[in-house]
Order: sequence, then C-alpha cells, then structure tokens
Amino acid sequence: MTDHGETPYSPAAEDAVVLDAKGLRALAHPVRVQVVGLLRKHGPSTATRLAELLTINSGAASYHLRRLAAAGFVEEDTARGNARERWWRAVHRSTWLNDPDLIEREPEATMAYLQSVAATHTLRVQRAINELQTMPPAWRNAVDMSDWALRLTPQEATALREELWAVVTRYPRDSPEAAGAPEDAERVTVIAHILPEPDAPTAQEDDAR
Repeated sequence: MTDHGETPYSPAAEDAVVLDAKGLRALAHPVRVQVVGLLRKHGPSTATRLAELLTINSGAASYHLRRLAAAGFVEEDTARGNARERWWRAVHRSTWLNDPDLIEREPEATMAYLQSVAATHTLRVQRAINELQTMPPAWRNAVDMSDWALRLTPQEATALREELWAVVTRYPRDSPEAAGAPEDAERVTVIAHILPEPDAPTAQEDDAR
C-alpha cells in the first residue's frame, strides 16, 4: 500500500521507499505524514513555511523535520539554505508498506501510521469540498466521490487493486518539477480505498430483519 495519495508506482522504483520498522515508527504521526506529502507536492521548503501551511509553530515543524531526516525521509537542501534558514526536501516520491511480517511485529506503529494516512486523506477531501463552489465549472464537473459495495475474495480484491493501479499509471505523474503539461492541467489527487468489512451483516441476517 502507498501513502499520501502518491501515484502507486512499483516499490522497486528509484524514488520509492519501502518502510522498515524505523521508518514506520517515524511516520506514525499525522503531522509527519503531512510534512512529507507537502514536500513531495510543492518541492523544497523551510520549517517556517511548512508551519504556516500546517497551522503549527515553527519549532514543532523543525522537530518533525529532524525526526524525518533521522529516518531518511527528508534531507537538507544545501543549495537553497543559508545561515539564517534551512531548506528541506523529500528524498522519495512514494512510500510503501508491503511487509506482512513488519505489520505483525509492529501492530501499534502500523495502526498509528495508517490512521495518520487516513487523516491526511480526510483533510484533502475536506479542502476540495470547501473550494468546490469557487472551482471553474469544468473542474467542478470533474469531481467524483463514489463508493461501491462489492463481495470479493481476497484474491479478487488484490486483482482489483492492481487493475486500479494500472489505470492510474497510464496518466501523467505530477511532481514539483513537472513540465510540458497543458495550460489547463492541475494537480489531481486520486484516493483509492479497498476496505474489507468483516463485521458487515450476512445475507441471512439481512433476511431475518
């Protein structure tokens, strides 16, 4: 699985990171997930600018940046920094959590990380909805929020996930340095959730009501 809404490219890609225990614990905080996402979206930034975007104080932003740097998710951008202000950039474009053994060994960190990703996704949806009325009609008409209830086996759910990823990867990937896109192109976030519902009522229970 990937986080921050990043395009689901292969974990073997040069700009992808596969989480280990240290990285999982470092990202088990919603602010750090957001910091990494902002650096991937907008490019290098300072603690002060990130603090403004996240409505936290610059000291807290600096603390989270240091934690992320220690885990290898961000690094200082020495080409931009100076004696007064440090700039930071994301090291990777996407994050993968795909080690079942790690998930079993680190259940609390896994839960905290996934809750942080879910909170970040919720914020993105809320911001888009808040801006819906001021969007150009073409973009307003392109917005979609849909859900479908399916009855699948684990194998079918995995196949569905891979098919969705294949569709997404056919479209141009966004980056702070993206060039050559049409003038009316904007960054679009595609958030896909495949969520099993093991406690959903069975057909027999529904019939009995």
